[in-house]
Amino acid sequence: MQKSTFIAPWIGDYKKSFLSGDISAGITVGIMLIPQGMAYASLAGLPPVYGLYAAMIPQLIYAFLGTSRQVSVGPVAIDSMLIAATVSSVASVGSENYLSAILLLTLIIGVFQVVFGWIGFGFLVNFLSKPVISGFTSAAAFVIGIDQLKNILGIEVARGNTISTVSGIISQYDIYNYAALMIGLIGIFLIRLTKKWSKKIPGSLVAVIVGLLIMQFIPIDIDVLGVIPQGMPSVTIPVFDLELIKQLLPSALAIALIAYMESISVSKALQMKHKGEYQIDNNKEFVALGMADIIGSFFGAFHTTGGFSRSAVNEQAGAKTNLANIISSGILFVTLLFLTPFFEQLPKAIIASIILVAVYGLIDTSYPKFLWKTKREDFYMLIITFIITLIVGIQEGVLLGMILSLLLLVKRTAKPHIAVLAKLKGSTEYRNTKRFDDVEERQDILIIRQDAQLYFANSNYFSEKVKNEVKKKTDIKVLVLHFGSVSNIDSTALSVLEDLVYDLKQEGIRTYFTDVIGPVRDFLTRVGLMHRLGKDHFFLDVQSAIDFYDQKGNQIELRRNFERAIQSNDFEERKI
Repeated sequence: MQKSTFIAPWIGDYKKSFLSGDISAGITVGIMLIPQGMAYASLAGLPPVYGLYAAMIPQLIYAFLGTSRQVSVGPVAIDSMLIAATVSSVASVGSENYLSAILLLTLIIGVFQVVFGWIGFGFLVNFLSKPVISGFTSAAAFVIGIDQLKNILGIEVARGNTISTVSGIISQYDIYNYAALMIGLIGIFLIRLTKKWSKKIPGSLVAVIVGLLIMQFIPIDIDVLGVIPQGMPSVTIPVFDLELIKQLLPSALAIALIAYMESISVSKALQMKHKGEYQIDNNKEFVALGMADIIGSFFGAFHTTGGFSRSAVNEQAGAKTNLANIISSGILFVTLLFLTPFFEQLPKAIIASIILVAVYGLIDTSYPKFLWKTKREDFYMLIITFIITLIVGIQEGVLLGMILSLLLLVKRTAKPHIAVLAKLKGSTEYRNTKRFDDVEERQDILIIRQDAQLYFANSNYFSEKVKNEVKKKTDIKVLVLHFGSVSNIDSTALSVLEDLVYDLKQEGIRTYFTDVIGPVRDFLTRVGLMHRLGKDHFFLDVQSAIDFYDQKGNQIELRRNFERAIQSNDFEERKI
């Protein structure tokens, strides 16, 4: 594999044998993006042509900057709905301000993603836990599906929360357009049937063709897309309104993270099928997606990301490199120049059928069942996110989900697992006294293992736990702290730890530290704790600490143990 470059890293090792697969995949996905793009533009509250812009421009940008060779970038259902939910709260759907706000939102999302990529903040997606994503995604699928019922039934319903939308749909039962309903059901049937027959054939395109043929030969009165502008989008600079930017920032941050998680998940899954061919760079993916949004926003493209179904088709159709994305973009270019008039009579019910089939696959019932059996806390978090998203709104659901993830993280780390250890009979191994029966406990020694980082939220809990265990011993002389699982100690925890050591010393109890990892040793060296306690308080393992206390073993070897246990990158520098 040749050394890759930042721009189009796949070009350096391109092979002639890749060409046929890239052409096949590029044409297939390009055709697939025509109805998909128009459908998701409708979902975002925009005219269909903006979906074609979003399917063309960002895809081209990603082809030159992205590190995945099978991901197809374009509009996706969840993000399109998030955009509509965000912008409809600050501008009326269909107005010029609405379009301006969407392009500004897209630009802000792109800036967030590029900055996160540059500073290596790919880890931020960890704050969106899988239960939150699952609950949010399933609820959003319901929200999207319910919103599209108006197009399937041929009625008008004002945008609002799920309850108001359902109420509006039910209240108009006497004016349902059953011709539109029939067209929509035909579209759903054709897409599902085509998918079962061959995954390489875009079912949405089959539904579009059939829908156009029906409108050509059967005179029925249903809503159609109408005039779609021909030609390339003109360059437009998003309107910079400081007050509007402030309103859009929270949602932009949430969408930026969600979109990245969607895309990187797809990238990783597809890369597993092509091990050894290339590597995914998380931060470069952030930058690529962000630049696609930034540049796209100047050409009428709303926010995009890597889509699972589209990328899966791309991979199955033979895509080997991002040349397939360039070809797909070319198909959209030709469509915008010459083919848009052909789609003007496309029934909105067909667009709704495409969206309904897409979001149906987002509803996950197996994962909640799994959580109910294995992790109730995560199950409740999923359900709360689902209910809030469904009833209150998509924005509120995802923001609450992020907050719940953080709260649960704090809750779990605030009361970490702390084990009392004792020696296994006939060995030098030390294990949890609550899990092993054949251990030898001593009244003069207490061994505590902290199984998490030590920081401001759990340091007092740790101190109280140690003191309670000390009280249970009748003749304790030594406390051994096994810190092998402590990855970090902050300043608050350091203060609590020093107080604990001092208090125990006043009671005639020495404190030994064992298994302290390098970064923590560095910190304890920098703050001078090792110097204040002395190197004879630090040991490589529990047994060495016990041997030192019992005055057993080779003294020269014990001294070497001290030296090894206090080794630090900062030690010589401070000359302690």
